[in-house]
Amino acid sequence: MMNDLLIQNIEKSLQLSKPELDELCSYFEPKVIRKKEFLLTQGSVCKFEGFVLEGCFRVFILDKKGKENTLYFAIKDWWLMDIDSFMNQKPSNLNIQALEDSKVLLINRKDKLTLYDAIPATEKLFRIMSQKAIVAWQRRLINNHCQTAKERYHDFVTTYPNIVSKLTDKQIASYLGITHEFLSKIKKSSKDL
Repeated sequence: MMNDLLIQNIEKSLQLSKPELDELCSYFEPKVIRKKEFLLTQGSVCKFEGFVLEGCFRVFILDKKGKENTLYFAIKDWWLMDIDSFMNQKPSNLNIQALEDSKVLLINRKDKLTLYDAIPATEKLFRIMSQKAIVAWQRRLINNHCQTAKERYHDFVTTYPNIVSKLTDKQIASYLGITHEFLSKIKKSSKDL
């Protein structure tokens, strides 16, 4: 069943009764996103928080020169959104694009707030999830400042082997903040070792 993965994800952080889990799941709407289709585009307001059931997404910005800068990827059993746009209902700086045919469960802001009232424990759930996301962002920021590009590449490949196989070198380079050509040099020097 579609909600099984969502329930498993929730139960990693919080124990709810079967009726509460069923009610919580009822607030999410399934959506199929085709390869290269956008779930969110820069300049639009993020009206959802999403949970990935299948597929792979990349979350990126376009700078003033039109260069893509990838912030993160989201695969099965991961959450995705633009938290700033979602929380503050302001235009997003981000794009969320499917890298392959994908399925997500989406909850809109109004339903999420209603859910907090209907099942108060869900506020704790989303707080825990937010804290985990902040930890991940902090680690990434530290790595970007303290590691070489080669170290960041090896860390990415080791930490996310399920994602690497779904990505092009250009997308990996964009995530690492390096050029495609420099990534090719890193990969070649790694093979020579």
